[in-house]
Amino acid sequence: MNQPRQKIWNFHGGIHPPENKAQSLQGGIAPASLPERLVLPLNQHIGNPAEVTVKPGDKVLKGQKIAEATGLVSAPVHAPTSGTITGIEDHTIAHPSGLAAPCIILRPDGQEQWIERQSRETYRQQQPEELLNLIREAGIIGMGGAGFPSAVKLNPTHKINTLIINAAECEPYITADDALIRERAADILRGIDILAYILGEPADILIGIEDNKPEAITALGAAIAENAVESAIEVVVIPTKYPSGGEKQLIQILTGQEVPSGQLPSELGIVCQNVGSTHAIYRAICQGEPLLSRITTVSGKACSAPGNFEVLIGTPVAHLLAQAGFEETHCQRLIMGGPMMGFTLNNPKAPVIKTTNCLLAADHTESPSEVIAQACIRCGHCAEACPASLLPQQLYWYARAKDYEQLAAHHLPDCIECGACAYVCPSDIPLVQYYRAAKGEIRLMNEEAIASDRARQRFEYHQQRIERTEQEKAAKREARKKAAAEAKTKTANAQSATPTAQSDVVQAALARVSVDRATPEQTLARLERAVSAAQSRLEKAKGKLAASDPDDNKRGALEAAVEQHRIDYENATKKLAQHKAGAGQTKAPAQPSDQHQQGDIAADRAALAIQKAQQKAEQMAQMSETEKLKNQRDGLLKRLDKARARLEDAQASGDDNLDAFANAVDKLEAKLQQLDVELTATAPESTEEQT
Repeated sequence: MNQPRQKIWNFHGGIHPPENKAQSLQGGIAPASLPERLVLPLNQHIGNPAEVTVKPGDKVLKGQKIAEATGLVSAPVHAPTSGTITGIEDHTIAHPSGLAAPCIILRPDGQEQWIERQSRETYRQQQPEELLNLIREAGIIGMGGAGFPSAVKLNPTHKINTLIINAAECEPYITADDALIRERAADILRGIDILAYILGEPADILIGIEDNKPEAITALGAAIAENAVESAIEVVVIPTKYPSGGEKQLIQILTGQEVPSGQLPSELGIVCQNVGSTHAIYRAICQGEPLLSRITTVSGKACSAPGNFEVLIGTPVAHLLAQAGFEETHCQRLIMGGPMMGFTLNNPKAPVIKTTNCLLAADHTESPSEVIAQACIRCGHCAEACPASLLPQQLYWYARAKDYEQLAAHHLPDCIECGACAYVCPSDIPLVQYYRAAKGEIRLMNEEAIASDRARQRFEYHQQRIERTEQEKAAKREARKKAAAEAKTKTANAQSATPTAQSDVVQAALARVSVDRATPEQTLARLERAVSAAQSRLEKAKGKLAASDPDDNKRGALEAAVEQHRIDYENATKKLAQHKAGAGQTKAPAQPSDQHQQGDIAADRAALAIQKAQQKAEQMAQMSETEKLKNQRDGLLKRLDKARARLEDAQASGDDNLDAFANAVDKLEAKLQQLDVELTATAPESTEEQT
């Protein structure tokens, strides 16, 4: 056995309450019987509750994951035995409030059928990250009472020089760790070696254990001598003093270092792990078992057969108490945990969870009836006993006054709620209850502040998004204004460089009037060409109709085309005959008076054309750029409609000029599209806002 360290340190305060540990150490660890049903809360740890992955009616195997971890600080839940999921519902849980919370209800089938397990005895051949993931998936948490997920604690951001295994178990009545070390010391050493490998082989590996556990100390020494582990492990025996099992107090005892307020031990290069969690890590890595059970002390004078039991997680407290010979009539108070840091459990239907290290059924001698608190006499005993070097009396006054700023200034978060102050208080003031209530109120206020900050951030982001959208709209409006101004300038420049629109229109009208009328010979030639073309189209349509299948669904269209071409041919022939008949009549030479009259008519027509052109030019001059574009668009639409009609006629008649008609339609459509783009660029801003 390792020799005790030559130097250990002390911490401020502390007390020596009666230990009352002997009654639960009369026998070894006994297996708890299988209950009729298991109740598995989704939140048995610090952090986010797990998320259910099964549904009522599902058959599950022992070790099967039934709830998945959500987030980094969370832990999954596994089926402690094989059976059937009978419900997912709210149930009373092990909590001081006595309220219900979501739980998975499992009815065991008694078969104990396991999932497929994989042993990793050669864990040093794997990467530490792989082992951390196995620990995370096994749902292992701090089993000494805090319930912090072990995988998070074993993945610090600082280099670790010292690994401390907490085997102090300083609270009265609780002997779960003591019994575990006595019977399974070799397994604990393998678990310590796994931790050392994951943490990068710390220089110091210390097991801190109080001197009131001689059998456990002997078992550890023997196991170290018999088992060859690569890590150098030292057992450090410390004086029995409550609360030497507190993490910060044990660190100070073994290293002489104090963890500053608001900091973590890992920032000093130290990791502290509970001995029960260490054993669970061994089973997860070397045996492939998730955390399904734990050692729980059942003690108190209201139990006729106290002891330590290996109990499945989710076992109802009443079932475990019955195995320990619980006599309800003798029980003054049922406590989950020890008498110093535990809480009253009002409903024994609540289940055993991963952090349940003790059930204390105290009679009236162990837990007297509620006493009436007296006024504080300012004796100062509480400050002398406080292991965290706080001022419990000041915290008490500020907690009653709800002065949260002063509570923060006096380091209320550093209170470990050990109960030493209340234990020594001559006025029987329940100091710890005030501290817990104040912590709860502060936690609620912080959550509300966080929610308020998030809501404010969402509102500010929404306002920024609205402002950004308005700025983008304003920029677009300015760009449209600039484009319209540039287009207007270009149009004005073009008009100043060429004749006015009015003169262009007038000149075009005069040119049309000045064109000589076609001669009779020209008219005859045009009519003859029309007759020839109509006859050719008719013959082609008849040919297509004759070549078509009588059952063809297009035959009706071909027949209609033949009839239309026949009408066109008859009309063309009629016009030609009428022209020939009119040309054959002898006309008298035109008299001078007739020529003069015809000249007057031509002049009148020219004047009328000029007048219309001038009116149109005036209208164009008064129009805005947008109105001019709309006017052009209307004319272009009419031309496009006519071109499409001609294309349809050509398609129906099989005209040889079909491609030319199609090209004409494509060009007009392209012009219309370009005109729409120009019209959009010069449209008023209000038009876009409305659309």
